[in-house]
Amino acid sequence: MGIVKQSSIVFQARGLTKIYRMGEVEVVALRNVDLDLYRGQFAVLLGASGSGKSTLLNILGGLDSATSGHVLYSDKDLTVVNERELTAFRRDHVGFVFQFYNLIPSLTARENVAAVTEIASQPMTPEDALELVGMGKRLDHFPAQLSGGEQQRVAIARAIAKNPSVLLCDEPTGALDSSTGIVVLEALERANRELGTTTVVITHNIVIAEMAHHVIRLADGQIIGSDFNQARKSPSELSW
Repeated sequence: MGIVKQSSIVFQARGLTKIYRMGEVEVVALRNVDLDLYRGQFAVLLGASGSGKSTLLNILGGLDSATSGHVLYSDKDLTVVNERELTAFRRDHVGFVFQFYNLIPSLTARENVAAVTEIASQPMTPEDALELVGMGKRLDHFPAQLSGGEQQRVAIARAIAKNPSVLLCDEPTGALDSSTGIVVLEALERANRELGTTTVVITHNIVIAEMAHHVIRLADGQIIGSDFNQARKSPSELSW
């Protein structure tokens, strides 16, 4: 698994700062962050709880706004667009995967994915998306009939089914044991490889960094390291 060519920048963050104000208390979540992420990369944001990983991911995905600084997505400055443009960016370009699956209990796997494809401009079929993550034989099962890892793979299928340019994942294996987590990472890696989707995964698990093209380490709201893996491991080679 070789290094991805750094051909085109998808995200370019400069001087990104985020301050949360709670009464008279200020909490600095990000401090002057500079970051480039490239098309087709599998990137891992690594750091302890409170290091700023989720804040950075949420700003990249248009779920939160920066206090200062800029973040460009393919030359569009997300820090100055209006809410309508931000909504269109999230809908058309970004897929989200979270630690908890947020599936609709009354809908089957196929129907959970279809709920997204119906509002996408160039979607995959729910069946193709579920097949890609190894859930092609569980199309008509409800979430309660699926294991945690299977539910997470349905959530990944839902995220990739709208053919996003970017897939943002916040602790996608955080609620799973090692063997189940590896199956989920295999689904993410396959989507990245076969669809060319720029994939960013937040984790505090240093082992997962071994499968990434690009590893960004955060602490106290700052990037303290940015490295590229010359030789990547496949998910099946990982264990924790």
